[in-house]
Amino acid sequence: MATTLYNPFLDFQFDNQTCFLTGRQLQSEDERIQVFPVWMMRAFDLEEKPFKMLDERIVTYKQLQVPCSADVASLFEQTEIKVEEAVQQGYEAVRNLDELVLFHWVAKILYGVVFNEIQTGIRQSMLSGEPMNFSQALVHKFRNLHAMLQSIVVNMEFEQRNPFTIQIFPVANAPETFSYRDEINTLIFSLRMHDFAIIATLQDNGTNAIYHEDVLKKIDGYRLHPIQFEEICARYFYSAYLFNRLPEYTYMDTGKRVFVEPMPLNDWTLKPIFDPWQAKIYGQVLENFWKPWGYTLFEIIKDPEHPMTFLTDEEGSFRAHVDVPLLG
Repeated sequence: MATTLYNPFLDFQFDNQTCFLTGRQLQSEDERIQVFPVWMMRAFDLEEKPFKMLDERIVTYKQLQVPCSADVASLFEQTEIKVEEAVQQGYEAVRNLDELVLFHWVAKILYGVVFNEIQTGIRQSMLSGEPMNFSQALVHKFRNLHAMLQSIVVNMEFEQRNPFTIQIFPVANAPETFSYRDEINTLIFSLRMHDFAIIATLQDNGTNAIYHEDVLKKIDGYRLHPIQFEEICARYFYSAYLFNRLPEYTYMDTGKRVFVEPMPLNDWTLKPIFDPWQAKIYGQVLENFWKPWGYTLFEIIKDPEHPMTFLTDEEGSFRAHVDVPLLG
Protein backbone atom coordinates (compact mmCIF):
# COMPACT_ATOMS: atom_id res chain seq x y z
CA MET A 1 0.00 0.00 0.00
CA ALA A 2 2.25 2.77 -1.31
CA THR A 3 0.55 5.73 0.40
CA THR A 4 0.89 7.85 3.52
CA LEU A 5 -2.24 6.20 4.92
CA TYR A 6 -1.84 4.87 8.44
CA ASN A 7 -1.59 1.07 8.64
CA PRO A 8 -1.87 -0.28 12.21
CA PHE A 9 -1.53 -3.85 10.93
CA LEU A 10 2.17 -3.43 10.12
CA ASP A 11 3.11 -3.80 13.79
CA PHE A 12 -0.36 -4.47 15.28
CA GLN A 13 -0.59 -1.07 16.93
CA PHE A 14 -3.85 -1.42 18.88
CA ASP A 15 -3.05 0.28 22.18
CA ASN A 16 -5.05 3.02 23.89
CA GLN A 17 -2.38 5.72 23.48
CA THR A 18 -2.67 5.88 19.68
CA CYS A 19 -5.53 7.30 17.61
CA PHE A 20 -7.16 4.27 15.99
CA LEU A 21 -7.60 6.05 12.64
CA THR A 22 -4.52 8.24 12.15
CA GLY A 23 -1.85 6.65 14.36
CA ARG A 24 -1.14 9.93 16.13
CA GLN A 25 -0.10 9.78 19.77
CA LEU A 26 -2.81 10.83 22.20
CA GLN A 27 -2.35 13.11 25.18
CA SER A 28 -4.52 10.98 27.43
CA GLU A 29 -6.36 7.66 27.53
CA ASP A 30 -9.51 9.74 28.03
CA GLU A 31 -9.38 10.62 24.32
CA ARG A 32 -11.89 7.99 23.24
CA ILE A 33 -15.12 7.72 21.29
CA GLN A 34 -17.96 5.23 21.54
CA VAL A 35 -18.18 2.55 18.85
CA PHE A 36 -21.99 2.74 18.88
CA PRO A 37 -23.43 6.26 18.63
CA VAL A 38 -24.39 7.79 21.98
CA TRP A 39 -27.71 9.05 20.61
CA MET A 40 -28.60 5.55 19.38
CA MET A 41 -27.61 3.87 22.65
CA ARG A 42 -29.79 6.33 24.58
CA ALA A 43 -32.74 6.06 22.19
CA PHE A 44 -32.87 2.27 22.60
CA ASP A 45 -31.49 2.00 26.16
CA LEU A 46 -28.47 0.05 24.92
CA GLU A 47 -25.69 1.38 27.14
CA GLU A 48 -25.80 -1.42 29.72
CA LYS A 49 -27.19 -4.11 27.42
CA PRO A 50 -24.96 -7.12 26.62
CA PHE A 51 -22.85 -7.37 23.47
CA LYS A 52 -21.26 -10.76 22.77
CA MET A 53 -17.68 -10.82 21.50
CA LEU A 54 -16.23 -13.58 19.31
CA ASP A 55 -14.61 -15.29 22.31
CA GLU A 56 -18.07 -15.48 23.96
CA ARG A 57 -17.08 -12.75 26.41
CA ILE A 58 -19.96 -10.41 27.24
CA VAL A 59 -19.40 -6.66 27.39
CA THR A 60 -21.88 -3.79 27.30
CA TYR A 61 -22.50 -1.56 24.29
CA LYS A 62 -21.13 1.36 26.32
CA GLN A 63 -17.85 -0.46 26.97
CA LEU A 64 -17.07 -0.66 23.26
CA GLN A 65 -14.82 2.34 22.62
CA VAL A 66 -11.81 3.25 20.47
CA PRO A 67 -8.94 5.68 21.21
CA CYS A 68 -9.43 8.74 19.02
CA SER A 69 -7.86 12.19 18.75
CA ALA A 70 -10.11 15.23 19.23
CA ASP A 71 -9.94 16.39 15.60
CA VAL A 72 -10.95 12.97 14.27
CA ALA A 73 -13.66 12.66 16.93
CA SER A 74 -15.06 15.99 15.71
CA LEU A 75 -15.37 14.65 12.15
CA PHE A 76 -17.20 11.55 13.36
CA GLU A 77 -19.44 13.78 15.48
CA GLN A 78 -20.42 15.74 12.36
CA THR A 79 -21.29 12.45 10.65
CA GLU A 80 -23.32 11.37 13.69
CA ILE A 81 -25.33 14.60 13.58
CA LYS A 82 -26.20 14.10 9.90
CA VAL A 83 -27.26 10.49 10.44
CA GLU A 84 -29.21 11.21 13.64
CA GLU A 85 -31.14 14.02 11.97
CA ALA A 86 -31.97 11.75 9.02
CA VAL A 87 -33.02 8.89 11.30
CA GLN A 88 -35.40 11.19 13.19
CA GLN A 89 -37.04 12.14 9.88
CA GLY A 90 -37.31 8.53 8.72
CA TYR A 91 -36.70 6.25 5.76
CA GLU A 92 -36.69 8.85 2.95
CA ALA A 93 -34.17 11.08 4.71
CA VAL A 94 -31.86 8.14 5.49
CA ARG A 95 -32.14 6.89 1.89
CA ASN A 96 -31.14 10.34 0.62
CA LEU A 97 -27.99 10.57 2.74
CA ASP A 98 -24.76 10.58 0.78
CA GLU A 99 -23.43 7.01 0.55
CA LEU A 100 -19.98 8.10 1.76
CA VAL A 101 -21.53 9.61 4.91
CA LEU A 102 -23.35 6.34 5.56
CA PHE A 103 -20.14 4.42 4.88
CA HIS A 104 -18.23 6.47 7.46
CA TRP A 105 -21.02 5.85 9.96
CA VAL A 106 -21.35 2.11 9.34
CA ALA A 107 -17.61 1.43 8.92
CA LYS A 108 -16.74 3.22 12.16
CA ILE A 109 -19.12 0.89 14.03
CA LEU A 110 -17.93 -2.28 12.31
CA TYR A 111 -14.23 -1.41 12.47
CA GLY A 112 -14.70 -0.31 16.08
CA VAL A 113 -15.98 -3.79 16.90
CA VAL A 114 -12.99 -5.27 15.00
CA PHE A 115 -10.59 -3.03 16.97
CA ASN A 116 -12.04 -4.28 20.27
CA GLU A 117 -11.88 -7.90 19.10
CA ILE A 118 -8.20 -7.47 18.17
CA GLN A 119 -7.40 -5.83 21.52
CA THR A 120 -8.99 -8.83 23.24
CA GLY A 121 -6.93 -11.21 21.10
CA ILE A 122 -3.70 -9.36 21.92
CA ARG A 123 -4.45 -9.47 25.66
CA GLN A 124 -5.21 -13.20 25.54
CA SER A 125 -2.01 -13.81 23.56
CA MET A 126 0.07 -11.95 26.15
CA LEU A 127 -1.56 -13.86 29.04
CA SER A 128 -1.01 -17.24 27.39
CA GLY A 129 2.49 -16.44 26.17
CA GLU A 130 1.57 -17.81 22.74
CA PRO A 131 1.80 -15.83 19.49
CA MET A 132 -1.44 -14.35 18.23
CA ASN A 133 -2.96 -16.51 15.51
CA PHE A 134 -4.50 -14.11 13.03
CA SER A 135 -5.71 -14.97 9.53
CA GLN A 136 -3.80 -13.08 6.83
CA ALA A 137 -7.00 -12.93 4.77
CA LEU A 138 -8.73 -11.11 7.62
CA VAL A 139 -5.75 -8.78 8.06
CA HIS A 140 -6.06 -7.98 4.34
CA LYS A 141 -9.79 -7.17 4.66
CA PHE A 142 -9.46 -5.17 7.87
CA ARG A 143 -6.49 -3.21 6.53
CA ASN A 144 -8.49 -2.20 3.46
CA LEU A 145 -11.54 -1.26 5.54
CA HIS A 146 -9.35 0.84 7.82
CA ALA A 147 -7.66 2.52 4.84
CA MET A 148 -11.03 3.36 3.26
CA LEU A 149 -12.41 4.70 6.55
CA GLN A 150 -9.55 7.21 6.49
CA SER A 151 -11.48 8.93 3.69
CA ILE A 152 -13.13 10.88 6.53
CA VAL A 153 -9.77 12.59 7.22
CA VAL A 154 -8.00 12.25 3.85
CA ASN A 155 -9.11 13.49 0.44
CA MET A 156 -9.88 10.12 -1.17
CA GLU A 157 -11.50 9.21 -4.46
CA PHE A 158 -12.92 5.77 -5.22
CA GLU A 159 -12.41 5.16 -8.93
CA GLN A 160 -14.86 3.25 -11.16
CA ARG A 161 -17.22 2.43 -8.27
CA ASN A 162 -17.40 2.41 -4.49
CA PRO A 163 -15.96 -0.79 -2.97
CA PHE A 164 -18.94 -0.82 -0.59
CA THR A 165 -22.71 -0.93 -1.08
CA ILE A 166 -25.17 0.44 1.48
CA GLN A 167 -28.84 -0.27 0.84
CA ILE A 168 -31.79 1.22 2.71
CA PHE A 169 -35.16 -0.57 2.88
CA PRO A 170 -38.52 0.73 4.16
CA VAL A 171 -39.71 -1.62 6.93
CA ALA A 172 -42.85 -1.62 9.09
CA ASN A 173 -40.97 -2.07 12.36
CA ALA A 174 -42.55 -2.13 15.79
CA PRO A 175 -41.73 1.18 17.57
CA GLU A 176 -39.25 -0.34 20.05
CA THR A 177 -37.29 -2.24 17.39
CA PHE A 178 -33.51 -2.26 17.44
CA SER A 179 -31.89 -5.16 15.62
CA TYR A 180 -28.14 -5.08 14.90
CA ARG A 181 -26.06 -7.80 13.23
CA ASP A 182 -22.58 -7.97 11.81
CA GLU A 183 -20.24 -10.60 10.48
CA ILE A 184 -16.71 -9.24 10.64
CA ASN A 185 -15.23 -12.16 8.67
CA THR A 186 -17.27 -11.19 5.62
CA LEU A 187 -17.62 -7.47 6.44
CA ILE A 188 -21.40 -7.36 6.28
CA PHE A 189 -23.62 -5.27 8.54
CA SER A 190 -27.36 -4.92 9.09
CA LEU A 191 -29.42 -2.63 11.26
CA ARG A 192 -33.20 -2.40 11.64
CA MET A 193 -34.94 0.39 13.57
CA HIS A 194 -37.63 3.08 13.24
CA ASP A 195 -39.22 2.74 9.77
CA PHE A 196 -36.19 1.45 7.86
CA ALA A 197 -33.36 -1.07 7.76
CA ILE A 198 -29.81 -1.05 6.37
CA ILE A 199 -27.70 -3.75 4.74
CA ALA A 200 -24.08 -2.82 4.09
CA THR A 201 -21.55 -4.97 2.26
CA LEU A 202 -18.27 -3.21 2.87
CA GLN A 203 -15.80 -4.90 0.53
CA ASP A 204 -17.47 -6.72 -2.35
CA ASN A 205 -17.48 -4.05 -5.08
CA GLY A 206 -21.27 -4.34 -5.27
CA THR A 207 -21.38 -8.01 -6.27
CA ASN A 208 -23.86 -9.11 -3.57
CA ALA A 209 -26.42 -6.57 -4.79
CA ILE A 210 -25.96 -7.90 -8.34
CA TYR A 211 -26.27 -11.49 -7.07
CA HIS A 212 -29.65 -10.66 -5.48
CA GLU A 213 -30.82 -8.41 -8.32
CA ASP A 214 -33.91 -10.48 -9.18
CA VAL A 215 -35.39 -10.41 -5.69
CA LEU A 216 -34.42 -6.76 -5.18
CA LYS A 217 -36.43 -5.84 -8.29
CA LYS A 218 -39.48 -7.69 -6.95
CA ILE A 219 -39.45 -5.86 -3.60
CA ASP A 220 -38.55 -2.43 -5.04
CA GLY A 221 -41.07 0.21 -4.04
CA TYR A 222 -42.71 -1.88 -1.31
CA ARG A 223 -42.65 -1.45 2.44
CA LEU A 224 -41.39 -4.69 3.96
CA HIS A 225 -42.71 -6.63 6.91
CA PRO A 226 -39.83 -7.28 9.38
CA ILE A 227 -39.88 -11.02 8.57
CA GLN A 228 -39.42 -10.12 4.89
CA PHE A 229 -36.42 -7.91 5.63
CA GLU A 230 -34.89 -10.63 7.80
CA GLU A 231 -35.25 -12.99 4.83
CA ILE A 232 -33.39 -10.51 2.62
CA CYS A 233 -30.78 -10.26 5.39
CA ALA A 234 -30.38 -14.03 5.52
CA ARG A 235 -29.84 -14.12 1.75
CA TYR A 236 -27.15 -11.42 1.97
CA PHE A 237 -25.34 -12.91 4.95
CA TYR A 238 -25.29 -16.30 3.24
CA SER A 239 -24.12 -14.94 -0.12
CA ALA A 240 -21.39 -12.95 1.68
CA TYR A 241 -20.24 -16.31 3.05
CA LEU A 242 -20.32 -17.83 -0.47
CA PHE A 243 -18.33 -14.90 -1.94
CA ASN A 244 -14.96 -16.54 -2.64
CA ARG A 245 -12.78 -13.61 -3.67
CA LEU A 246 -10.38 -11.53 -1.62
CA PRO A 247 -10.77 -8.09 -3.23
CA GLU A 248 -7.59 -6.22 -4.02
CA TYR A 249 -7.28 -2.43 -4.30
CA THR A 250 -4.55 -0.15 -5.54
CA TYR A 251 -3.89 3.06 -3.62
CA MET A 252 -2.24 5.96 -5.42
CA ASP A 253 -1.31 8.97 -3.30
CA THR A 254 -0.71 12.12 -5.36
CA GLY A 255 -0.07 14.25 -2.28
CA LYS A 256 -3.38 16.06 -2.73
CA ARG A 257 -5.62 13.05 -3.08
CA VAL A 258 -5.56 9.27 -2.61
CA PHE A 259 -7.07 7.36 -5.54
CA VAL A 260 -8.48 3.91 -4.73
CA GLU A 261 -9.13 1.53 -7.59
CA PRO A 262 -10.60 -1.99 -7.28
CA MET A 263 -8.79 -4.76 -9.11
CA PRO A 264 -10.92 -7.12 -11.28
CA LEU A 265 -12.57 -9.91 -9.29
CA ASN A 266 -12.35 -12.42 -12.14
CA ASP A 267 -9.18 -14.47 -12.14
CA TRP A 268 -7.41 -16.93 -14.43
CA THR A 269 -9.27 -19.91 -12.93
CA LEU A 270 -12.60 -18.63 -14.32
CA LYS A 271 -14.18 -19.95 -11.11
CA PRO A 272 -17.55 -18.32 -10.33
CA ILE A 273 -17.34 -15.46 -7.83
CA PHE A 274 -19.85 -17.18 -5.54
CA ASP A 275 -19.69 -20.81 -4.39
CA PRO A 276 -22.82 -22.92 -5.09
CA TRP A 277 -25.96 -22.06 -3.11
CA GLN A 278 -27.05 -24.95 -0.86
CA ALA A 279 -30.67 -24.92 0.32
CA LYS A 280 -30.01 -26.66 3.64
CA ILE A 281 -27.24 -24.27 4.71
CA TYR A 282 -29.32 -21.29 3.58
CA GLY A 283 -32.21 -22.75 5.61
CA GLN A 284 -30.00 -22.85 8.71
CA VAL A 285 -29.09 -19.19 8.20
CA LEU A 286 -32.75 -18.26 7.65
CA GLU A 287 -33.83 -20.19 10.75
CA ASN A 288 -31.46 -18.01 12.79
CA PHE A 289 -32.83 -14.79 11.27
CA TRP A 290 -36.41 -15.93 11.81
CA LYS A 291 -35.90 -16.92 15.46
CA PRO A 292 -38.38 -14.28 16.75
CA TRP A 293 -41.14 -15.99 14.77
CA GLY A 294 -40.11 -19.54 15.69
CA TYR A 295 -39.85 -21.15 12.25
CA THR A 296 -37.75 -24.33 12.26
CA LEU A 297 -35.31 -25.65 9.70
CA PHE A 298 -37.71 -28.54 9.00
CA GLU A 299 -40.48 -26.08 8.05
CA ILE A 300 -38.14 -23.86 6.04
CA ILE A 301 -36.73 -26.61 3.80
CA LYS A 302 -39.68 -28.99 3.76
CA ASP A 303 -39.43 -28.56 -0.01
CA PRO A 304 -35.63 -28.29 -0.53
CA GLU A 305 -36.07 -27.04 -4.09
CA HIS A 306 -38.29 -24.19 -2.89
CA PRO A 307 -37.39 -23.08 0.65
CA MET A 308 -40.05 -21.21 2.59
CA THR A 309 -40.35 -17.54 1.67
CA PHE A 310 -42.41 -14.54 2.72
CA LEU A 311 -41.08 -12.38 -0.12
CA THR A 312 -43.04 -13.80 -3.05
CA ASP A 313 -46.29 -15.67 -3.61
CA GLU A 314 -46.86 -18.82 -5.68
CA GLU A 315 -46.83 -16.74 -8.88
CA GLY A 316 -43.48 -15.20 -7.97
CA SER A 317 -44.90 -11.72 -7.29
CA PHE A 318 -44.17 -9.67 -4.18
CA ARG A 319 -46.21 -10.87 -1.22
CA ALA A 320 -47.86 -7.65 -0.03
CA HIS A 321 -49.76 -9.14 2.94
CA VAL A 322 -47.94 -11.16 5.60
CA ASP A 323 -50.05 -12.55 8.43
CA VAL A 324 -47.39 -12.82 11.15
CA PRO A 325 -46.67 -10.48 14.11
CA LEU A 326 -44.28 -7.54 13.63
CA LEU A 327 -42.31 -8.37 16.81
CA GLY A 328 -38.88 -6.83 17.29
